[in-house]
Amino acid sequence: MKQKYLVLYVSIAILAVLVIAGIIFPQALESTTANIQAFFSNAFGWYYLIIVSILVVICLFFLISPVGRIRLGTQDQKPEFSRPTWIAMLFSAGMGIGLVFYGTSEPLSHYAISSPTGETGTDQAIKDALRFTYFHWGIHAWSIYAVVALAIAYFHFRHHKLGLISATLQPILGDRVNGKTGKAIDIFSVLATVLGVATSLGFGAVQINGGLSYLFDLPTSFWMQLIIIAIVTVLFLISAWTGLGKGIKILSNANMFLAAALFLLMFVFGPTLFILNLFTDTIGTYFQTLPQMSFRIAPLNEDIRGWINGWTIFYWAWWIAWAPFVGIFIARVSKGRSIREFVFFVLLIPSLVVFLWFSTFGGSAISLEHNEIATLSSLSAEKALFGVLSHYPLPLVTSITAMVLLAVFFITSADSGTFVLGMMTTNGSQNPTNKIKFTWGILLSTVALVLLYSGGLQALQNMMIIAALPFSVIIALMAFSLIKALRIEAKELEIGKIKRRKDLKN
Repeated sequence: MKQKYLVLYVSIAILAVLVIAGIIFPQALESTTANIQAFFSNAFGWYYLIIVSILVVICLFFLISPVGRIRLGTQDQKPEFSRPTWIAMLFSAGMGIGLVFYGTSEPLSHYAISSPTGETGTDQAIKDALRFTYFHWGIHAWSIYAVVALAIAYFHFRHHKLGLISATLQPILGDRVNGKTGKAIDIFSVLATVLGVATSLGFGAVQINGGLSYLFDLPTSFWMQLIIIAIVTVLFLISAWTGLGKGIKILSNANMFLAAALFLLMFVFGPTLFILNLFTDTIGTYFQTLPQMSFRIAPLNEDIRGWINGWTIFYWAWWIAWAPFVGIFIARVSKGRSIREFVFFVLLIPSLVVFLWFSTFGGSAISLEHNEIATLSSLSAEKALFGVLSHYPLPLVTSITAMVLLAVFFITSADSGTFVLGMMTTNGSQNPTNKIKFTWGILLSTVALVLLYSGGLQALQNMMIIAALPFSVIIALMAFSLIKALRIEAKELEIGKIKRRKDLKN
């Protein structure tokens, strides 16, 4: 077995075993993984809250620290992509499908079904619904991505290490990153990435199917989802074939255009004044209560603790499991950015967009429910968005726009996933071959289809959450390794400045 492809072959073998288990024993797999996930949430919920909060503090430190002047590359390095394209690419890879899927359903759920404070259907429940949705999708989530991406980009572009998770740990593990320890870390990262992307593809197919069912009364079935995935697979393989500078770049810009169009339609035709007032009020309470929410574990209230496990701990584990995929992709497109610019745009700009998105779509849904115009909370998560759009002008136009947006997000997520998996399984190659990308593209779609067919989507979600616990340790080590390397470089840069000043004086 060639050393270069060791991670590829071992990863595929492990995935084959998991998929076969999901087909043959779907209920047993789902039950077992659900029990393990529940145990992890109860036993390590405090740990998830602390580790993610520490990552937020680290990002804020980089934002104001002198090391923020250091570039991801040489100090005179120019960025590969324009800033708008860069922002579009990192945002499309980071949360695209999730925003469309949960943009309406999560705030609505917190308001009408299960409140984070235990009080549903009230004015305060509206504020709490948005505040906690911001919390789940905002600064904390992007801090996880930022630390992983920054570590990979720094060591790769600044110190010419391989673009792999394992390479970032060399200051701690030394030469062991080139041996079995490093390969094990990279294999584990590949598995987390595949499970994360495949689950996301499953969500995308289900919601597109839900939209077609809601609008045109088409059946909601595996066969419809198979057709959807087959069509999208062909499209994202075409995009993958064109390369990073064309396919993902063009589609990411298209994403931002479609998302902006849908957002403006909802903002203008929806309860605009209510949205603006709600956004203003809840963004303030979000920042005011951010420390409290960050460490809220409710040890004396079983019901609220259950809510925290089901939402906050779930999301923290979800973002951690997604971190290798999103982190490597963001790192790859961030060459030439300064650390300060990187952290600012990766952490704050997407968070602001997320807040505006949820206040507009979630606020519009809550307005309909609160004023007893529609009972949207009775709809499934994949149909909630279309239910909201049906109560505002141009429902067919906005619904079709939403499905197209979802499909393009679907394509960019899969395309980005094949690119990242290609890098991870070819020893960090910056431009993996089309053969490798096609292999991963077909595997991702196959895994998603098998899960949908076997009913094992929930089991694989559980497995992804389980994988997040050990991977959080790897992220913590990456953060420590990055800080250690930056401290050394900061001292070297300061010594260099002092020496240059002395030379000028002499």
